[in-house]
Amino acid sequence: MGGLSSAISIKDNNPNIEVVIHEKYKTIGYNHEGRRCGEAHSVEHEWEKWKPTGKSIFNAILHADVIIGKHHYFADRPPGVGFILNRQEFICELARDAEKRGVQIQTNDKIQSIADLDGDVLVDASGCPSMVKRELNLDLGFIGRTYQETLENANCFMCDTIRIIFSRFGGYFWVFPRRPEKNEVNVGVGMFGDFGYDLREMLQAFKQEQRITGTVNYMVGGLIPLGLQRPFLYRNILFVGDAGVGAFPFSGQGIYRALMSGEIAGRCIAQNNIQKYPRIIRKEFTQWDMMGWLFIRMNLVFRKINPVLFYYSLNFFARGGKDLHLLSH
Repeated sequence: MGGLSSAISIKDNNPNIEVVIHEKYKTIGYNHEGRRCGEAHSVEHEWEKWKPTGKSIFNAILHADVIIGKHHYFADRPPGVGFILNRQEFICELARDAEKRGVQIQTNDKIQSIADLDGDVLVDASGCPSMVKRELNLDLGFIGRTYQETLENANCFMCDTIRIIFSRFGGYFWVFPRRPEKNEVNVGVGMFGDFGYDLREMLQAFKQEQRITGTVNYMVGGLIPLGLQRPFLYRNILFVGDAGVGAFPFSGQGIYRALMSGEIAGRCIAQNNIQKYPRIIRKEFTQWDMMGWLFIRMNLVFRKINPVLFYYSLNFFARGGKDLHLLSH
């Protein structure tokens, strides 16, 4: 999504630039990487441009139920702001928008090395871990892990509500409503870091504890970049999405960050001023990430002292004012 938003932004700001997207799969969107953990999406203020429509929406979200120990924090969402995406269809919608603007999408075109690319400017939207950063041996930021199952005929389906339940182990669980016609939900677990836990076992225990039932029809998991993943620019390469701005450290939400970073990268490229890209990224994202980084660092320390302190710090953040807005993302 970061690569597609970059392409759209370039063409919107300078239609004369030739833009080529390299897609390693035979079809864009409808491949297994189009089904990833992230399907919750908010479109407020500066990222309202990327509002999904039609078949790209599974459910409109009006409520968030955040559970920290014995405490519940409820947040209502205004209509037309929060969604559970049909992520594959949303990606295809972006691809159609890009092609209408004259972007060339080359499918079945896996890039083995940046030496295969001859563009004046390159945008790396290859995800986590970034293919380019691995090749260039560039440092990566803080990384977490996720595991998710999709359940049909789930007994916990609530079409307009997402649930986030924080774990005493230093992570969180989620229950997101997916396809209404099948009472389908995404149930997953994310960890702040890699502590050697078996996430599948953790999720099974959570489902049993919450008495969640349903038929598993899909499983997915992997790495999640938590927070900014410096560098944002290396020579003529701009890093967007998971390769550059990562996901919000506190909640793991990354879709709007991918779309926003791509739009910013596109503007900088169209204006022939890629050097300002890192400065804009820091301005847009650093304040958000400071709270998330503080939360993660505190809990890495608390885990070593006493896991019970994890809940105290969560409640501290949950009473801090901006928390419910952030958590509901």
